[in-house]
Amino acid sequence: MDVISEVIRTIRAGSANARLIKQSGSRGMRFPAFSGSGFHIALRGSCWLIRSTGEPVRVETGDIVLVPSGAEHGFSHAPCALEDLPVAEPGSQPPGPGPLDFDFLCGAYLLDHGRAPQYLQALPDVITVTPDYGLRPELRSLTELFGADLSHTRLGTGATRSALVDLTLVHALRQWHEVQGAAGTPMIGDPAIATAIQEIHRDPARPWTVARLSEVAGMSRTVFTRRFTAQMGRPPMKYVTGWRLDYAARLLRETDAPLATIARQIGYATEFAFAGAFRREYGLSPGRYRHSTTTARGTSPAHHVRRRIESS
Repeated sequence: MDVISEVIRTIRAGSANARLIKQSGSRGMRFPAFSGSGFHIALRGSCWLIRSTGEPVRVETGDIVLVPSGAEHGFSHAPCALEDLPVAEPGSQPPGPGPLDFDFLCGAYLLDHGRAPQYLQALPDVITVTPDYGLRPELRSLTELFGADLSHTRLGTGATRSALVDLTLVHALRQWHEVQGAAGTPMIGDPAIATAIQEIHRDPARPWTVARLSEVAGMSRTVFTRRFTAQMGRPPMKYVTGWRLDYAARLLRETDAPLATIARQIGYATEFAFAGAFRREYGLSPGRYRHSTTTARGTSPAHHVRRRIESS
């Protein structure tokens, strides 16, 4: 299973949106936490990335800042506390007086139901990537295309915006994994746990138990559970359930398969058991979820995301 492709399909439950921001002066800006995934690309200038935990990180022209699961973060001309930054104003930001300190574009998927896939939740809250544009010229071309698309509203923007957000997320995740050597899984330092994660992703319908997963990892159940929880931030079976339901949400959006068929594909014996688990995770039944995402796509591709991002 291509894990990055799977998570991109999952977060498409939200509509894509993007904007340009040109920052000058010393105020900086803070982006509140949201349900979804997003990124910033530094087009010009430099600044400091401010996080809720950890030291500020210098961001230079060309860097990409990934926010895999919507963590609160901000940007400032100098290191400071996150709570000291004002909340970012809605919409694309016109340049302020004086020379620009920082010029960047933002893209995101916000989810009306559920949360970012577990794969993305397992990544660090905020990631900085410094692409090698010499080795990856396609990423520079993508950034230029994205900037041009944001500068002019044309017919088909709803379609191009989604594709550009998808491509940027994919390229940034690839670049980060290449640097980290993560081999398609979150940054897991334990090879045995990484093997178990890969098997869960590859075959979510398999009747997984802690005993079976510990066999895959080659360790006792007690040691496996402790090490898995330390690496992933949740026990093994909670991770399995979350991955199955993320996959089910994609199938509900992208296919017309009956609920009973989807239940079997993700490892639930009955449609009733699947529906109960899905309702607990997403806050509504599978049928209502399918209807709401289909209606949103058919009526206004980016309306809900745009309204929520621009009100942040």
